[in-house]
Amino acid sequence: MFSPEGPTLRELAVQALSSVEHGYDLLAPKFDHTPFRTPDSVLAAVTSALRRTGPCDDGLDLCCGTGAGVDVLATVCRRSVTGVDFSAGMLDVARRRAHPAGPRVSWVRADARALPFTAAFDLVVSFGAFGHFLPRELPGLFTQVHGALRPGGRFAFPVLAPPRPASRAFWMLLGFDAVMRVRNALWRPPFVMYYRAFRLSEVRRELERAGFRVDLQALPEFGTRSDGSPRVRMVEARRVR
Repeated sequence: MFSPEGPTLRELAVQALSSVEHGYDLLAPKFDHTPFRTPDSVLAAVTSALRRTGPCDDGLDLCCGTGAGVDVLATVCRRSVTGVDFSAGMLDVARRRAHPAGPRVSWVRADARALPFTAAFDLVVSFGAFGHFLPRELPGLFTQVHGALRPGGRFAFPVLAPPRPASRAFWMLLGFDAVMRVRNALWRPPFVMYYRAFRLSEVRRELERAGFRVDLQALPEFGTRSDGSPRVRMVEARRVR
């Protein structure tokens, strides 16, 4: 939930009626005190999984926000880490944060749908950003990531299991998405943020079409659901062509 240092309801309302870019510029100073930031437990679990697959030279945090994923990459990249985001406000906060000593860190303002990199990285990660992309945008997004990776490079990100139908979480997310659809039908500019638009089966298919081989790793730190399936997985997509 929101901490006392987080945004007020009025600030959230102003953000929600802005564009995605400007909304995050406004939210940036208080973003790390909101539930929108990826939990430390998820960051730590992904870090452990990436360490098991070995180090790499250069890493990219896609839609880096305030830089939490850059800290993950700093533990597994030997030479350089880059954070890319289209919000100048989020990048300003990221630059001011203390980051672990290690590889060289740089920050780039750019849209993930038009990345200014070609075969520059061995590893790309992303945390909590995919709700800002409509399903029809995924092929282009994954093509951009593919182009930013060197042959054999990896694209890794965590995916939570969807809530059970009729559960409280299911109805909360359904309600949130419904409110956002009404908001975007009535107000411009749109604010794209849909929690139920990122389906693992579709994501896997589009990654494979973009030239990746896709593996799913359970993150054991989060246990399993009643049917034995993992609560949280890490998608690891390797560039194969």
